[in-house]
Amino acid sequence: MSLEAIDFSRLGPVPGKRLLVVGGCGGIGRVLVKAALETGLKVAVFDVPIAIEQHRPPAEAVAEELDATKADAVTEAFTALDRQWGGLDHLVNLAGFTNARVPLTEIGPEEFDAIHAASLRSTYLVAHAALPRLKAGGGGSIVHTASGLATRVLPGFAPYAAAKAGVIALTKAIAVENAPTIRANTVAPGATDTEFLRGGTGRAPTHGGERHVDANAVKMTPMGRLGQPEDVVGPILFLLGPASRFMTGQTLYINGGGLTP
Repeated sequence: MSLEAIDFSRLGPVPGKRLLVVGGCGGIGRVLVKAALETGLKVAVFDVPIAIEQHRPPAEAVAEELDATKADAVTEAFTALDRQWGGLDHLVNLAGFTNARVPLTEIGPEEFDAIHAASLRSTYLVAHAALPRLKAGGGGSIVHTASGLATRVLPGFAPYAAAKAGVIALTKAIAVENAPTIRANTVAPGATDTEFLRGGTGRAPTHGGERHVDANAVKMTPMGRLGQPEDVVGPILFLLGPASRFMTGQTLYINGGGLTP
């Protein structure tokens, strides 16, 4: 089997490749989109209308409104992207939100379902649409977003923890079913200082609001701080690029040492 040489001066994707970022208007998404454009990638952003309104993607990026919990909407968004690009090389899915800390006994079925739809159902629907397009182009790579809460569950986050554990399992299934043509991996950030800690972009004000994070989160992190979006973007770009070509079905935990599974 012939393998292309790796340029170790560049660990991210090859310039000119087409990257779709679902949830690209969020705190991590905006940094990822900017970094991807600066390193020569073609970028498309799918996100909910209010998030696009609050944080409009750069003019160089393709932008499509999408509620990724709805199958018809996912089909329409990918069809629109086909008209723009005619193919796809990489996918990053950052969609999802969590509830305020509430015991499971106080969470109704509607809220439970909404959290699962945003984190797990959306991951399935987007991957289901992306996989044939990645295959048609000769292969590619996928990065999904889980959470350290999928492995170390804290009280009050049951629906979100269960959904993100499902994302990890779904990503493993995608990896083993589509190797060697397509690689699929997951990043699992710890507490990262973005709007997500206040409910998520499009669900809460950009500034202010209660953080949905344990007060001891920083104290429990050996590196002594919350994560920053840049801390997550680097590993994502690595997982998309050829330097990680023998990695699939894996989960990278990005948490400053707060969780070492």
